[in-house]
Amino acid sequence: MSIQQTDVLYTAVATAENGRDGRVATDDGTLDVIVNPPKEMGGNGTGTNPEQLFAAGYSACFQGALAVVARQEKADITGSTVTAKVGIGKNADGFGLIVEISANIPNTDPTTAQALLAKAHQVCPYSKATRGNITVTLT
Repeated sequence: MSIQQTDVLYTAVATAENGRDGRVATDDGTLDVIVNPPKEMGGNGTGTNPEQLFAAGYSACFQGALAVVARQEKADITGSTVTAKVGIGKNADGFGLIVEISANIPNTDPTTAQALLAKAHQVCPYSKATRGNITVTLT
């Protein structure tokens, strides 16, 4: 379900110069990075790239969703980590993304961990935004 403008609590603002081979900065100056295509895509790979930035945001957001679900389920996720792998490749329309989300949750058994991941995937805003648009796999 989408939100209305009146429901917005925070808006992030970032501006890119020269697309995938330039610079991206937030309006408050907390993020200001050089972006370059990775070597695998013909770039020099010296800066970060949009896929890394997306993976960073998705993993942080998913970790937050995991914490919400863990509180609801009274599960201990102390020391857990979430990793997002964002792949880019050619498709019929040009290029597309694919994501793999994995978590290390040391204080839970594998069945509980998988259940927590599935529930976090239902509440994470990034998961909601990508659902039906790109393949997201939970491991």
